[in-house]
Amino acid sequence: MAIIDIGSNSVRLVAYEGCTRSPASLFNEKALCGLGRGVASTGMMDGKAVDSALAALRRFRGLCDVMQITDIRALATAAVRDAANGEDFVREAGRILGCPVSVLTGAREAELSALGVASGFWRPDGVVGDMGGGSLELVEVTRGALRPGLSLRLGGFALQDASGGSLKKAADLARVALANAPQIGALHGRTFYAVGGTWRALARLHMEQTGYPLHVMHAYAISPREMLDFCRMVQRLDVTALEAIGVISPARRPLLAYGALLMEQIIRRGKPSSIMISPSGVREGLLYEGLPPEIQEQDPLLTTAAELNWLRSRSPRHGEELQDWVGGLFDSLHFEETEEEARIRAAACLVSDICWRAHPDYRGEQALKLLSQATYTGITHPERAFIAFANYIRHEGLSTDGGAARIRELMPVHMVERARILGAAMRVAYVLSGAMAGVLPRCPLRDTGGVLTLTIPRELASLRCDRIHNRLKTLGRTLGLPVQVTEE
Repeated sequence: MAIIDIGSNSVRLVAYEGCTRSPASLFNEKALCGLGRGVASTGMMDGKAVDSALAALRRFRGLCDVMQITDIRALATAAVRDAANGEDFVREAGRILGCPVSVLTGAREAELSALGVASGFWRPDGVVGDMGGGSLELVEVTRGALRPGLSLRLGGFALQDASGGSLKKAADLARVALANAPQIGALHGRTFYAVGGTWRALARLHMEQTGYPLHVMHAYAISPREMLDFCRMVQRLDVTALEAIGVISPARRPLLAYGALLMEQIIRRGKPSSIMISPSGVREGLLYEGLPPEIQEQDPLLTTAAELNWLRSRSPRHGEELQDWVGGLFDSLHFEETEEEARIRAAACLVSDICWRAHPDYRGEQALKLLSQATYTGITHPERAFIAFANYIRHEGLSTDGGAARIRELMPVHMVERARILGAAMRVAYVLSGAMAGVLPRCPLRDTGGVLTLTIPRELASLRCDRIHNRLKTLGRTLGLPVQVTEE
């Protein structure tokens, strides 16, 4: 299926593999048409912007034909709903696309944006803010459940037009509009999920300026203090002079300052605990809304990890058995694990064999890159680093972890150590089982009275070898435990 999103700044086509809990994008293209430019002051969409948008829609229709997509959903947001020539545009757009164009109300746009965050994050809690060219939508979300949202005319173009290009006046307009927004009051001490192209561009600029090691926008987290300082800099300086400005499209650069001043006002008034960037918004919300409730309740990370396991592992059942085998070891060690830590460990086990087709000398490097940069959702950047680093160790061993130094920077010390233990345990499991199912459930590894004990049944005694014992000793040194291999 495909969703065509006609926004106030961009017009975008995203083709999806299907409507699933963690949808995979097959094709993604946008055209920056600027439909919302001038709407606040003139009441009309500019003729050149309309022509540009309609040309993009003709191409998108052609692409859908080439991809043999018949299920096309078209949405339009603030610029189209606010402009006096919006109805004419919708009529022509529908004729070109061969499907109706749904013009979203502000409340509906807010709802879909929040559903998009519910789709992309695991049990999100905080306030979703979707800044487009024409409007800002605010919705409180509590562990995935939504409250009624609010739409304010605080989009980038709307602020630019209403302020006459004055950042000071735009900041005053934002401050007044946010003063009575209940969602801002509900933000205190919670996460602000920032949705929309302008805020993504702001985050990308921050990522480049700070030399951040992982170029993944989903769940990129910035502290409010750091974001506040960065937003002030963007408003104060000519951003085109910044060394990293090349990563931002020229069409987006004029709106960066408006995105920065709006973010500053939200941080000052709302006092959030964290700023989290969400590429998931209206489009993903529409997909998520169409899922049965039992699918919506699935963990998006574990769903994707399970799919990768079945698509790319030598023996997918082995990955499932590895989850339980490592879980039994961790239980015996009496590790204090949160629910979040346990699910990340499970995901790391599921994807532990997806790089087996790479040359042996490069499997660790491939695992580090693929698993840190994969398009799965429901995961933070430190958690991405954990999965990638554990699997790097699984291939390379503990003595060569220096090759993953930049990724390790994303994790606190306790996560680094836990990933090392997991990677070392997986090294034992793979040499023991040959990556095939049916072995691990019969060969438990446990802490038995302060001794790390691997038990192998007599019928599998032929599997014993020095490699197993050496890897077990390495794991034992990591845990500070002596080791033994016993037969039953």
